[in-house]
Amino acid sequence: MTGPDQGMSNGNWLSALERLRSRREAGVLVTLATVRGHSPRAAGAKMVVSAEGTWGSVGGGNLAPSPGTYLLGALAGCAAVFLRDTLGPQFGLRIDDVRATASATTDARGLLGMAGAMPDMGDLTIEIEVVSPEPEERLQELYTAWTERCPILLALVKPNAVDVRFKTERS
Repeated sequence: MTGPDQGMSNGNWLSALERLRSRREAGVLVTLATVRGHSPRAAGAKMVVSAEGTWGSVGGGNLAPSPGTYLLGALAGCAAVFLRDTLGPQFGLRIDDVRATASATTDARGLLGMAGAMPDMGDLTIEIEVVSPEPEERLQELYTAWTERCPILLALVKPNAVDVRFKTERS
């Protein structure tokens, strides 16, 4: 989630804080106190978080995709590649092109543990456009097979036990 002033630079957290203060709206100023090891941001980096958005960054500065973006990319990639390169030939169907867009909502405040904000993704959606001369009923068979066999989709929609193991290395 980005603030309503999406053009605002990451360094302009102060004007966001002043604007929230003048409106008497709640907000949190987050400051990266110390850095140990490699970090894309220096100690002292700041961000403002409110109910309406976030400004600035104490992380990577939004310069690289987030893990959530990679997850959505994996889902869209599974649609495009699996439909075109695996299922199309398996079903004997000509697939000229597949375009897929996956999206979700998220609230950065949840990642910060703020009360009332959930850290998980919601409203997951994938829109898949298939370009093909094949009859619609044959394509429906292909689509059903995709929903039953795409490993990324299945990992998201089926309850899955995840064995989480932390290993601590002392510095």
